[in-house]
Amino acid sequence: EETERPAIYLTNALTGWETPEGQHGYLPFPEFQDEMDRAGEVKRDKPILVVLGNPPYNAYAGVAVTEERDLTTAYRAVKRVRSPEGQGLNDLYVRFFRMAERRIVERTGRGVVCLISNYSWLDGLSFTGMRERYLDAFDGVWIDCLNGDKYKTGKLTPQGEPDPSIFSTEHNREGIQVGTSIALLVRKESSSGTRTIQFRHLWGKTKRQELLATANQEGKSLYQRLSPPIELGLPFMPALVAKDYFDWPLLPDLIPISFPGVKTSRDEFLVDIDRERLERRIRKYFDPETAHEDMRGIAPTALKSTTRFDAEKVRNYLRKRGFLSEKIVRYYYRPFDFRWLYWEPETELLDRKRADYLPLVSEENLWLSAGQRNRKEVFYQPQVTSRLADHHIVESNVAMFPLYERSHALEGPASAGDRAGQIANLTRAAKDYVGQLESTERDLFFHVIATLHAPTYRDDNLGALRQDWPRVPLPPAKELLLQSTGLGERIAALLDPETPVTGVTAGTIRAEMRTIGPIQRTGGGPLKEKDLRLTARWGYAGQNRVTMPGPGDARRREYDDDERTAISEGASALELTADEALECLGEATYDVYLNDLAYWRNVPERVWRYTIGGYQVIKKWLSYREYALLSRPMSADEAREVTNMARRIAAILLMGPALDANYQAVCDNTWPWPGRKSVAD
Repeated sequence: EETERPAIYLTNALTGWETPEGQHGYLPFPEFQDEMDRAGEVKRDKPILVVLGNPPYNAYAGVAVTEERDLTTAYRAVKRVRSPEGQGLNDLYVRFFRMAERRIVERTGRGVVCLISNYSWLDGLSFTGMRERYLDAFDGVWIDCLNGDKYKTGKLTPQGEPDPSIFSTEHNREGIQVGTSIALLVRKESSSGTRTIQFRHLWGKTKRQELLATANQEGKSLYQRLSPPIELGLPFMPALVAKDYFDWPLLPDLIPISFPGVKTSRDEFLVDIDRERLERRIRKYFDPETAHEDMRGIAPTALKSTTRFDAEKVRNYLRKRGFLSEKIVRYYYRPFDFRWLYWEPETELLDRKRADYLPLVSEENLWLSAGQRNRKEVFYQPQVTSRLADHHIVESNVAMFPLYERSHALEGPASAGDRAGQIANLTRAAKDYVGQLESTERDLFFHVIATLHAPTYRDDNLGALRQDWPRVPLPPAKELLLQSTGLGERIAALLDPETPVTGVTAGTIRAEMRTIGPIQRTGGGPLKEKDLRLTARWGYAGQNRVTMPGPGDARRREYDDDERTAISEGASALELTADEALECLGEATYDVYLNDLAYWRNVPERVWRYTIGGYQVIKKWLSYREYALLSRPMSADEAREVTNMARRIAAILLMGPALDANYQAVCDNTWPWPGRKSVAD
C-alpha cells in the first residue's frame, strides 16, 4: 500500500534469527534501529521459503562470535561418512549455507536454498558432514558447476581453452581466482531426503550465456544424475572409480611407513644446482667476518626472521659451531631435477629437516612418492629415488614411502621374511601376500610403481585418486606379479636421471630414441660453450628471487621423414604399430630453443607437454637454468641432460600400452585382500 515501504532490509544475515535473551544493544539512530527491528521480525516470525544469495568467500573468516559460533557445528558431526578433515569449514560462505539450511529445513520445514559460492564444498574432505546432511535434509539437489578455478584447473577447460570465472568482466577478464558453483537445494513439506544429485559442468567463455539460455528449459535433460559414493566422502561431483576399486588395499595398507619430504622455506639459500656455488654461499653464512647486513644482501631469506625462526640468533649460534661440509647432500628437488642441499642438523635454519627420514636414505633403499589428496584435477605419478627428497617434489606435502624401514644393524637380528640386513616396509598382511606367492618385498614395491603409472589406472580412478591414498590391485599369481615387477623396475630406472638406461640413455640407443632431442646449431656446425647460454626467456626471478616460468621458444612442426621412420622402426621392436607409437608420442613435434644459435631438435609433442605436479617437466627444468638466473652458460652435460630427459619421458610414454595391459590383467583376476570382498563376491 502507499503507506508501506518495500520489504527490503539491511541486516546481517547470519545473526538475529533467535529472540535475544535479556537486554540487547540499540543503535544510535532511530532509522537504523527501526531497520534492525523490522528485519528481526521477519527472521523470527515470517515463514521464509527462499534463501537466495552470493555469500562472501573469505578463506578464513576468523573466530565466530555469538550466534555465528555454532553455525558450522552441525557439519562437523557425521553418521556414516568419513569425518571432516582440514580447515575448510572455517570459510565464511559455509556459515551462510548453514544459516539457510537451518531456516528452511528446521524452521519453515519446506522451501528453496539457492546460493552461488566457492565450489570447494562439492568434493573437499572438509565438507563430508555438510554433504551427508544435505542428502538427508533435502529432496532435490541441483549443482551447476561453473569451474573457472585458478588452482585446480589453471582456468582451462578439459580441451585446454580459456575458462574464466563466471564473474569475469571486460575490465577483469579472469574474474576471481577460485572456482564457483550454484547449488539449488529443495525441501518438500513431507521430506524423505535424496540419495542422488543432479549435476552439470559449465566451461569456457560462454558459460554465462549458456547458463541463462537454459534457465527456462526442462531441467532433467540438462543434468547428469550422480549417486555419491560414501567411500569418497559423498562428493557432489562426478567421481571416476573402477568397479572393484574399493576392494583393493590402500597404499599404506601395503607399505605403512612414510615420511614427508624436507621443507627448507629458504630454497634460494639452502638449495643450488651447483655444489660449489652452494658451498661458497653457506661458508659465507658461517663466516664470523661477514656481517648480518652483508649476508642479508647475499641471501635475504637467511636473515629474515619468522615466528619459528630468529634469524640473527640462529646465525650467531651456527657461526660459533662451524660449517659441516659433509652435510651438503644430493637432493631430489623436482621431477628429473637433482640438486644440492645443505642439510643443517641443528636449529631451525632448515624449516622441516625430517631428522627421522635422512638416516634411512641410502643407495640400497628406494623411495616412491604419493599423496593422500591432490589440489588439482590430476593424479601425480609417483616419483622414485634413492635420494633425500623435497616436500614439494610433485605436490605440496607428498609422502615418501621407503622400500625398507630400517636396518637390522640398528634393530637386532633379522626376522622371517626380511632380506639382506634390511627390514621390509610392509604390513603384516602384505608380508603374508608376498610369502604366499613366494615372492619378495621388491616385487611388490615395483608392482605398485607399474600400476600407478598405467594411464588407464589413472583415467579409470581419477575421482578416487584426488580424495585419498591410491589403492592397488594385487596379482593372484607369482608369474603375473613378476611381469608387473619388471615393468615397475624399468619405470623406476627411467624416472631416475642418475640411473643409466640401456637403449635410452646408455649403450646402443634404440632406433626411435636416436632422433629425439639432439642438441644442434642453427644452420649446422659445432657448438661452443658460449652457444649454450639459455637466453630464450624460459625463466626469470620473481618476487623474493623465486624463479618464475617464462614463455620460452618452442616451435611446433610436423615430423620429417627420418623421424617418422625412426618411430616406425622403434615401434616394431616394442610390439607396437607405428600409429600406436605416434599416439603415445603425439602427432607433431617441437624444436626447443636455448637461444638464436642452438636448439634441441625433435621433442615429440606429448614428451614436451608431459606434466608432473601440474608443470611441464622439461619446461620447468629449463626455467631454473636461464642464463640470467644461473649466471653461466649451461654445461655440455646439462645440455645432454635435456636430451636424456626427453628420451626418458618418451620411453615412459611408449610403455603406456604395456602398462595398461598389465593393469587390466591384474584387474581381471585380483587377489582378494583381507577384509574386502572376494572376486567371486
